[in-house]
Amino acid sequence: MNAGKYIKNIFVGIYRLCQGMYITMLNFCRPKITEQYPENRGKKIYGERFRGLLTMPHDSENHHKCIACGICMNNCPNGTIKVITRMEKDETTGRDRKVLDRYIYNLGSCIFCGLCTRSCPQQAIEWSNNFEHSVFDPGKLIKQLNREGSSLAPKKTE
Repeated sequence: MNAGKYIKNIFVGIYRLCQGMYITMLNFCRPKITEQYPENRGKKIYGERFRGLLTMPHDSENHHKCIACGICMNNCPNGTIKVITRMEKDETTGRDRKVLDRYIYNLGSCIFCGLCTRSCPQQAIEWSNNFEHSVFDPGKLIKQLNREGSSLAPKKTE
């Protein structure tokens, strides 16, 4: 009884080996589809929902849409975003209002979940396709998204 099982296992093993060699030969004969990454860097088109780097778009006059509400900071699961605000006197109403001073984004601890962009009431932040983030110094992964001298975009009166 043991000898029959032993011989059967030998033939099953040979059959499985032939199956693996057949699949290997099929892939060996197929045309290669290797992407040459560093050379063809700008030619790849990414999906609409690709999350590479968080950005804050500014218009030509250096205005952004962020109202410094802090909802993105509160929704971030691991504290990647820090919204630093200051109080400023509004010229039109004469009251104090909260203004964005610095928008700090720690790319090194971001998990790219997208909760910040979905919860932003002004759609002030969005994802770009930039995905190359390798650096030697982890301090370079901390980015300030608002530009120096940028302010809230003025309200359009229609």
